[in-house]
Amino acid sequence: MKKLILTLVTALGMAVGAQAAEGGIAWDKAPNRTNDLAALQHGAKLFVNYCLNCHSAAFMRYNRLQDIGLTEQQIKDNLLFTTEKVGDTMKANIEPREAKEWFGGVPPDLTLVARSRAGHGGTGADYLYTYLRTYYRDDTKATGWNNLAYPSVGMPHVLWELQGERRPVYEKVSHGGHESEVFKGWEQVKPGTLTPKQYDEAIGDLVAYMQWMAEPAQNTRVRLGVWVMLFLSVLLVLVWRLNAAYWKDVK
Repeated sequence: MKKLILTLVTALGMAVGAQAAEGGIAWDKAPNRTNDLAALQHGAKLFVNYCLNCHSAAFMRYNRLQDIGLTEQQIKDNLLFTTEKVGDTMKANIEPREAKEWFGGVPPDLTLVARSRAGHGGTGADYLYTYLRTYYRDDTKATGWNNLAYPSVGMPHVLWELQGERRPVYEKVSHGGHESEVFKGWEQVKPGTLTPKQYDEAIGDLVAYMQWMAEPAQNTRVRLGVWVMLFLSVLLVLVWRLNAAYWKDVK
């Protein structure tokens, strides 16, 4: 049994090492801003301007953005650019046929991506936060871009003007006589319109919006859950005292 466990642990360690050698990285923890209306509004703006050109959010309507503090007029003035109406769902303007020709496949719907991408590395928000911050130039790819969180990704870096261009820096490490390359950090090649800190803040807002979009009622659910637990706690005390009073004369 011990040999089996040792074998499994060794195999897992080799798999992690292989992932590191291939460019895989651990997911960064995304900031929790689903209660921050200003962050959600900024994230909605980024989503509409940069994501909605190719990706749809077909299960979300524009008028639902009133739940994060936007008025109907603000939605019309700032988030609707063509013939959409406030009651319409968020659908991409790109033709599926053209998208398949350009990217090799139709870009997926993003309504639930913050929930569907959860895995052993963390939550879906953690994945998105890492993914959108780990693009780098790669001239061997058709789009000219690659990604550490999603190697050989077909999606180009649509936010590159904000982030600029970076390249990953690796260092060689030796384990048991075998050398491998481990991601160490980033080197800025060309600056973007935002500083690295500002870009991370913007991505945090965008991910927060996508996290909220995946379940708009999540904060209400959490608040209701707290009240339910408090009610059950009080009820437990009352039931316990009632039980004691009922059986006190029974021997």
